[in-house]
Amino acid sequence: MKSESPTERSLRARAAAFTRWAKIDDRPAATAAARTAARNRFEKQVDPDGVLTEGERTRRAEMARRAFYADMARKSVAARRRRKKAA
Repeated sequence: MKSESPTERSLRARAAAFTRWAKIDDRPAATAAARTAARNRFEKQVDPDGVLTEGERTRRAEMARRAFYADMARKSVAARRRRKKAA
């Protein structure tokens, strides 16, 4: 297969995603397993031994999730800054 540029790969992936979602009747059901896995990941991170109450584990998992995405946003800003400086 011919080598694709990152832009071409991104466009191909975007078209594939649009095609998939065009065939799905119930989007929440199609992504339920992924959401459950993500929630479980953060719950396991904050309570690996399962000793917290469900409410406390849920609260801490939500804070861990927010921290994770805030850190991703910070890294995204830094990457954009580096790319802009390099251009």
